[in-house]
Amino acid sequence: MASSEIEIVSDAALSNGTTHKNPNELIINDVYAASAYGDFEKLRKFVEEDGASLSMPDPTGYYAIQWAALNNFADIVQYIIEHGGDVNAADNVGQTALHWAAVRGSIAAADVLLQNGARIEAADVNGYRAVHVAAQYGQTAFLNHIVVKYHADFDAPDNDGRSPLHWAAFKGFADTVRLLLFRDASQGRQDKEGCTPLHWAAIRGNIDACTVLVHAGTKHELMIKDRAGFTPVQLASDKGQRHVAFFLSKAQRAHSKHCNNSLCMGRMLSLGYAPILLGTMIISMILFINSVLLDSNLKKVTAAVGLWGWIAVSLCVGSLIMLYHCSSKDPGYIKRQSDSGDLTESEDPLLNIDLNNSSIWMGNWSQLCPTCKIIRPVRSKHCPTCKRCVEQFDHHCPWISNCVGKRNKWDFFVFLCLGTMTSSLGAIVAVIRIWTAVPRIPTDETWLHHVLFNHPGIVAFLALDIIIFISATTLMTVQATQIARNITTNELANASRYSHLRGPDGKFWNPYNHGCRKNCSDFLIKGYTDDDEITWPPLHRVVPRLSIG
Repeated sequence: MASSEIEIVSDAALSNGTTHKNPNELIINDVYAASAYGDFEKLRKFVEEDGASLSMPDPTGYYAIQWAALNNFADIVQYIIEHGGDVNAADNVGQTALHWAAVRGSIAAADVLLQNGARIEAADVNGYRAVHVAAQYGQTAFLNHIVVKYHADFDAPDNDGRSPLHWAAFKGFADTVRLLLFRDASQGRQDKEGCTPLHWAAIRGNIDACTVLVHAGTKHELMIKDRAGFTPVQLASDKGQRHVAFFLSKAQRAHSKHCNNSLCMGRMLSLGYAPILLGTMIISMILFINSVLLDSNLKKVTAAVGLWGWIAVSLCVGSLIMLYHCSSKDPGYIKRQSDSGDLTESEDPLLNIDLNNSSIWMGNWSQLCPTCKIIRPVRSKHCPTCKRCVEQFDHHCPWISNCVGKRNKWDFFVFLCLGTMTSSLGAIVAVIRIWTAVPRIPTDETWLHHVLFNHPGIVAFLALDIIIFISATTLMTVQATQIARNITTNELANASRYSHLRGPDGKFWNPYNHGCRKNCSDFLIKGYTDDDEITWPPLHRVVPRLSIG
C-alpha cells in the first residue's frame, strides 16, 4: 500500500540562498529574506526606498507573504498586504500563505491573512487545505483556531479522499486525532484505497492514535475492509506492528463478546466480578462462624478467642457494607453536556475555557474526551468499561464492578483495610482453635491429616481466607503508597504519556505531591486531594547549558 508524504515547504526552499544556519551570518539582501527573518526595517527599505515588489515570487516560486506567514510575523504579513502583496498568492503547487502558516501553527499570521480575505478552503494541487496541513504537522491549536473562529471544514477530503483525521492518524498525532473526533469528524470515511483513519494508524504502528480511535469508535470501524480486503488488525499484523495488532484484536474480541451475548447475559457481565467477591466473602464468613466458632467437635470457645472471633465477624460485616458503597457509589463521573441543561448544542465548549484554573484546563489536548464531548480535568480519564469520564481516575476495579475515582477512593481504601484486618484476624482465630482445641490425635495419624479429614470446614475457610488476605493486603499496600505520594494507579502506569507529570527537564515530576503528611491528612480528612494546589516545578534541577565561542 502506497502513501504520499506531505512536505509543504521543502528543505531546499527553507535553505535557499537567502538563509544561513548561523544568525550572525545572515545576509538579508531581498524582501524574501527580510520577510522570512522578520527584519521589518530592511523590508521597509527594500520596498519604500528601492522599489522592490511584494507581489512577485522569488526564483523558486515562493512569495514573501508565505515566508512571513511561515514564521508567524503578523506585522510583516500585514505590511505586505498593505503594499501590494496578494493574500491568496499561490506557489507552483498551489499552496498559499495560509498553507504555510499551518505548517508551524502560526495563528497570529493566519488571523491577519483571514481577516484580509484569505480563502479558508483554498486547496493546492493535491487538494490539501489548511486543515489538512495542520493535521499533517500536528498543529492542533492552529487547527482548532481556524475551525472555531473561521468555520473551516475539518472533515473535508483531499484529492485522494483523505480527511484531516486520516492524516493525523497516519502521522500519529493523537492530540489532533482527539480534537477531530471531539468535533465529530467521520471515523468511517474511506479514501481511494478504502482505508479509514484506523487503517492508517495501524499501518504506521501509532498505538496512541489507535487507542483514541478505538475508544471513541465502535465495532464497525474495526471491521471495515480496504479495497484489498484487509481490516485494520490484519494490516497491522501484515506490517509487523505486533503491539498494535494485539491491541486491535483484543478490542475486536471485546466488541464481539459484547455483541454475541443476549441482553440478560450482557447485564450479568456488566456486573463484573463483584457478585463473585460478595459470594466469597459471605461463604467465608459462614464457614468461620460454623466451622471455627460454633463447631461442636471443637472445645468450647474461651472468652478471649470468642471476643476476637466475633470482632472478626463484625469487621466482615463492615467489609460487606463498604463493598456495597464502593460498587454503588459515584466514583466521580464528570457531567456531560447532555447531563445538564446549562449548555445548548450551539455552544462550543472550547470557546469558554478558564485558562487560569489548572484543574479545568492546562493546555493539554488530552483533556478532550471525544466520547463524552467534554473538557475533563487533568487527572481524569475516560473509562471504556463504564463509558464515562471519571475525575481523579485511579483504575477500573472488576472486583467491585466500578471505577475507583475521586468520590469513592476513600471507601475503596477503607474496604481494603477492613478486608486485611478481617482476613488476618480470622486466620489467627482459626489457627488457635485447631491448634489448641483439637482432641488427642491417634499415634498412627499426623496432626495435619487429622485436621484435613475431621475439620474440612476450617481448611476450606483458611484456603479462602489466605486468598482474600494476600489480595487485600497487596492492594492496600499499593494504595497506601500511592496515597502517600498523591498519585493514581493510572498516572503511574501511563506517566510517560502525561505531560503534566514531567518537569522542565523532561523527567518525572508529580506536581500534586505535597509531602507524605499533607497528602495523607488531606485524603483521610476530605477523602480526596485538591488538584488546584500544585507545587512549583523543580527548576533547580534544570542545569543551563553554556555555549562557548
